Parts: sequence; C-alpha cells; structure tokens
Amino acid sequence: MSEAVPRAGASDPEGVPFDAVVLAGGRASRLGGASKPDVVVRGRRMLAHVLDAAHQARQAVVVGPPALEVPAGVRLTLEDPPDGGPAAGIAAGLAALEAPGDWVLLLACDVPLVAAAVPRLRDVAAARRDDPQLDGVMLVDADGREQPLVGLYRRAGLLAGLARLGAERGVRGASVRAVLAGLHVERLADEGASADVDTWEDVRRVDG
Repeated sequence: MSEAVPRAGASDPEGVPFDAVVLAGGRASRLGGASKPDVVVRGRRMLAHVLDAAHQARQAVVVGPPALEVPAGVRLTLEDPPDGGPAAGIAAGLAALEAPGDWVLLLACDVPLVAAAVPRLRDVAAARRDDPQLDGVMLVDADGREQPLVGLYRRAGLLAGLARLGAERGVRGASVRAVLAGLHVERLADEGASADVDTWEDVRRVDG
C-alpha cells in the first residue's frame, strides 16, 4: 500500500499554512530495539500514519536515521551528532525546512492515531493567528499529561526556545518541554489521538 505524501506547497484554506517536522529517532528499547517508525500498526508503518496526518503540510521533514525509508517529497535529516534527543531533533528538523512558514506541526512518529487531532490544532491556531501572545497549541491527555509532540507552534517561538537553550546549556539531551519553557502554549484536551506506541502491548492495543 502506498504512503500518503505531503505535497510541496500544499496549504489548508480553512486554517493556517504549516510545515511538519516528525521526530523518528530514539532507541525504542521497550520494543526490543525495533525501528519504531517501521512498526506496523493497523496494516501500515507508524510513520505512514503520521505522515498521513500531516498531508496538508507545505513540506515535511522526518528526523531519523539515514537508513529510514521516507516517501518521495519528504526530506530526511538527522541531528549531528546523532542520538541528541528531541530538542536537537527539533533543531535539525527546522534547519532542514526550505523557505519555512510561520507555523510548524511537531509530531512524534509513534502516535499513529494522530490524524484526528491535527484539524483541531489548526482550528485553534487559525482562530488566534493574530494573537501575539499565542506561541502554539498542544494536546493534553485524559490524565493531564502534556503531549508536546502533538502540537502546532509558531516557528519563531521554537527558534527562540532553542536559542535560549543553546545559550544556557546546549540543546543536546534537552527535552521538548525545555524548548517550550516560557512560551505561551494553549492546551487542548485530547480525544484519544495522542495515544503513543512504546511497547508491543501498545501495538496490540491500537490494533484492537
């Protein structure tokens, strides 16, 4: 089955235009070292599900190992040196965007049900695009846990957070929350779209 490819120059007339950065690195230790983006859920690779969710992006970048297969039209990059953690991955993904726009959809590769959340994130960003106080919107799950890698953010805010981290301690090993610290990010209640797949038990649960 072919994978959906975010179309270069695509945009959503009903929401803010956005680029997409998908983090697909990490060691996946709880999956026995399996390549997490390649794990098949509901008959498709998890990365394919996540890229489908970003199909209206102007452009998409996947941050992952060089051997990872991505569809034509999607760029693949990796932080240097590798295994630098999510903040370093975000920095690498943003640097790989060509003529980037104002908004960036940040997604993890292990949230295969995320497509339902993206329109809701866009709706909030579109409604408040003229609000200079809003730096982004992320999901919060039913237990109150923030899901920063299911979020839509102003690129300027992400760059400011990365620059602050770089000046304080460097981005290597830093978390996504460290990047977002000090930014004004709205929380949006999740409706099940941010369920992540970290174990084979999670795979079975999502497969139903």
